[in-house]
Amino acid sequence: MKPIGIISGTVLHGTDFIKGLRKEHMANEFGRVTLWVSREIVHVSRHDRDAGEYILPHLINHQANLAALKALGAGEVVAINSTGSLKKNLPPGSIVVPDDFMLLADTPTVFSNRPVHITPELSGEVRRRLIEAAGACGIPVVERGVYWQTEGPRLETKAEIRMMASFADIVGMTMAAEAIIAQELGLSYASLCSVDNYCNGVVETPLTMETIVEGAKKNRDTMLTIVGKFIERSRR
Repeated sequence: MKPIGIISGTVLHGTDFIKGLRKEHMANEFGRVTLWVSREIVHVSRHDRDAGEYILPHLINHQANLAALKALGAGEVVAINSTGSLKKNLPPGSIVVPDDFMLLADTPTVFSNRPVHITPELSGEVRRRLIEAAGACGIPVVERGVYWQTEGPRLETKAEIRMMASFADIVGMTMAAEAIIAQELGLSYASLCSVDNYCNGVVETPLTMETIVEGAKKNRDTMLTIVGKFIERSRR
């Protein structure tokens, strides 16, 4: 059985999820990557450096991360992404399995010297199994949604949020880039998105980083439960 690739932010730090995994370092043509590995899982923490420094969203080396997962045998990738809600009817605490995405900034690629034109998409098979895993845990999820990726590291203006809300449901800084690179490398990729906050201006309460971090902490156990069930069901 091929291991499952898992990409997350800081949500797995200090949890039982990565206990028992061995730490490995890998260098590939795109850069160096730190991974946590077992027979069943190959995990990359997208914001981590070896020295414990935080990698800002716009500096993440998605090409190196995904290439490392492929090199260690992963055929499919589940990403855990923190997002903000663009809609009042999608409150913090919601879990979304997006079915499409938008990335209008510079698009990353592993092909620098030849034209390779993919039609971007998320894996319907991995999405289906994530939704089924959530159902098996009795956890409701929003089964469709459009993810809009911004560059970061700044948050969005109220005017930008009003515009985005006409076309998308959630916003983040990493998922679309990962999905594109994964598809270029032949990896099946889907995302489990936690809605940790309302975006700037969606509600009257001012948005702060403290609000975002607190929302992510509240959603952590729910996200880990779903991913754990996904892995368990994949062993069958």
